[in-house]
Order: sequence, then C-alpha cells, then structure tokens
Amino acid sequence: MLIRLLDLDDDAVAQAVYRIGRAAYAVEAEIIGFDGIPALRESLTQMRAQELSWVGALSEGGEIAGFLAWAEEADGGVCVARLCVDPGWFRRGVASLLLSHALGELFPGRPAKVTTGAANAPAVGLYERLGFVRGEDFSPTPGLRIASFTRTTC
Repeated sequence: MLIRLLDLDDDAVAQAVYRIGRAAYAVEAEIIGFDGIPALRESLTQMRAQELSWVGALSEGGEIAGFLAWAEEADGGVCVARLCVDPGWFRRGVASLLLSHALGELFPGRPAKVTTGAANAPAVGLYERLGFVRGEDFSPTPGLRIASFTRTTC
C-alpha cells in the first residue's frame, strides 16, 4: 500500500472518498445501532467543504482502499475527523496503516484526539492498540453513545 495526500479538488478522488466514506459509515451505523451519523447525510459538496487535510491508502493498482482526514487544533494538536476503509478492504490493516502513518509521519509527537461510536469495537480496539487513551463517553443525541480518545506525544 502506498500512502499519499489526497486532493479533493480532483473530482475522481473526491467521488471515491465520498463513496468509501458512505459505505464505511453505513457499516458503523449497523454496528452501533444508530443511522444518524452526520457523514451519512452530507452531500459530496458538503464533504469537500470540510476544512480537513486528507491522506489515502492506495492499492498497487492505484485504488483508494481507505482514507484519514484530520483538522489542526488551535493548541497545536490534531483531531482525527474521519478514518474510513472501503468495506472490501476490511480486516487487511488499512486503518492501522493510515493511522500509524499519520501519527508517525504527518503529525509526529503532537497530541491527537478522535471519537467513534462507543459500540464500534473494531475502532475502539484500533485506537487503544495505537496508544490512545479512552476518556469519558458522551451522548450528543438520544440513542448514540460516543467514545472519546486522546493520544499524547509518544
């Protein structure tokens, strides 16, 4: 797998990211029993308008297998806003590769935070394996429990 920055101004890249995100969030919605995930309701235009930086994991054939998007925080840290893998690439280490690359190469030594559905065991396990510490769970809306994680410099 090759990791590279993604340019969402490129229509083909943006459409691939949008398709993968919707498919991945649909699976998460099933896992956590909540279909109101905001990314499932946004348009391609809304996704592109997010003030995020994007990196993708590309297969040998150049297909985007997954992506990670993050926002810079005022305190110098980063917030991982999205980590999505095409369901056809599940269980192949794509999410681990993306997150490890981001932590080690894109924002090394900087504090990072991330949230996920508290019932999303695969995501919770990934964040814990990569040194994130679980904070307080919270419920932004009835029927949805979110787990928050932070990772300080290593």
